[in-house]
Amino acid sequence: MLLASYSDILPTLDSPSVTTQTAPAHSKHVLFLETPGERRVDGQPIRSIRISSPDQSAIATFIPLGATATSFQVKDKKGRFRDILLGFDDTSLYQSDADGHPYFGAVIGRYANRIRNGTFTVPISKDASGANKFFVPHNEGNNTLHGGLVGYDRRPWNVDQVTPHSVTFSLVDPSGTEGFPGTVKTTVVYTLEPNATWKISMKATASALTPLMLTGHHYWNLEAYEETQDLDGHFMSLPASRSVAVDDALIPTGELPSVANTALDFRKPKSLGLSIPSSPSGLGFDYCWAFDNPAALKHSASFWSKNSGIKLDVFTNQIAIQVYTCNFIFNPDLPIPRKKSQGGPTTFYENHSCIAIEPSSFDDAINNPEMGVNQIYGPTRPYDWEATYVFSTL
Repeated sequence: MLLASYSDILPTLDSPSVTTQTAPAHSKHVLFLETPGERRVDGQPIRSIRISSPDQSAIATFIPLGATATSFQVKDKKGRFRDILLGFDDTSLYQSDADGHPYFGAVIGRYANRIRNGTFTVPISKDASGANKFFVPHNEGNNTLHGGLVGYDRRPWNVDQVTPHSVTFSLVDPSGTEGFPGTVKTTVVYTLEPNATWKISMKATASALTPLMLTGHHYWNLEAYEETQDLDGHFMSLPASRSVAVDDALIPTGELPSVANTALDFRKPKSLGLSIPSSPSGLGFDYCWAFDNPAALKHSASFWSKNSGIKLDVFTNQIAIQVYTCNFIFNPDLPIPRKKSQGGPTTFYENHSCIAIEPSSFDDAINNPEMGVNQIYGPTRPYDWEATYVFSTL
């Protein structure tokens, strides 16, 4: 069935299935923000939830649609707060797609990144050549990106709990939605801790065997677009000696080649922006790196700006990380205005001006058994995704 819009099948944010907690009376730091700019396409308000770390070193806002982070403020090397997370000032744009759909700040699921031909089998087989096939709608050529037409980023999540320093969202994804088997129940907890630390926990259970790969799709500019409009001053360090090989459509081939002597080798830190011309496509980075010796909540990657002095250290229990240098975020026919906190709205998010950082498993391993990764979960195997983002200054 063809739909005029995904909103034709989505419940509204104020439907009975969605609850919004009232801020505790004792809290000075939990705020439900409702402004004239925060309107849904039907004119109803979207409420933003603001939390802060106990020592006020980090401040963030979230909305229930997609369990989305809409802003994130930390201090630069001069002690001044900057909002370093990309997004929309008008929260209706997260739902309407009026300025495009870059997946700003959302939880991605049921299966993040790409699925070849939108097809898989359970148990898995090479390029879905086996029996018991499932089909997910195509939304990127002949393939599926980020869970199909109505991924987790497009769903209104329940707000289960709010404290001064955390917010808990939950989502029930019924069996058959977007073609996936089994009902999946997911809980996401965002917690701001002292010393500008953001802890993210995603846990899910499934009623039947199904692929699961979640991630947070957060776009960062560690300068908040103040000093520069590119990534030349942004550096990355990754303890990863292999990457996921992809074809011209960015679909994994099943190989995990060495990054040695290639532009994908970031084992020694180097500038992201200055490395873009030598990237495999010459268009920028949109690749998945396989961590060396992954472990529970291991220090896995570092990013920093030499200009603002803001540094991000990523700790995660995932085996890989996808990094995207915003190669195609700018559409001249539909440019995305920057947030006011980042110099907008008369300026726009340009290509190669931001980084999407997505801890995860290997892309499309459900079609590549040779990768040796089990991404099928069910009643006896719950899903657990953990990441901690630690911000500091150089």
